[in-house]
Amino acid sequence: MTAVAAYVPDLMDRSKVAGARADVAFVRQPAELVGLEAALYLVDLTRAGVLEVLPFLPGRVVGFANHAERELLDAARAAGCDEVLTRSAFFSRLGQIVGGPEA
Repeated sequence: MTAVAAYVPDLMDRSKVAGARADVAFVRQPAELVGLEAALYLVDLTRAGVLEVLPFLPGRVVGFANHAERELLDAARAAGCDEVLTRSAFFSRLGQIVGGPEA
């Protein structure tokens, strides 16, 4: 089992996640999260295909999107995302979320 799995395709965002916790398993497509056992899943909700996989992720799921995308944030909650955060809240709390050195 992987502690943290993430679909965060933006390289700048990915580097922030990797900086908060070194052992994150990154995937290239959201569908790759399905079947990957993890205690925590991190997802960029703005990317195509993410909402469709949310109901199939068995661990805690934390997603982020821009604050102006209220409909997307609501859709993610409805699809089973345990915690839906704005980008700024996600990255300011990232160390706490992943339990890494910034916690």
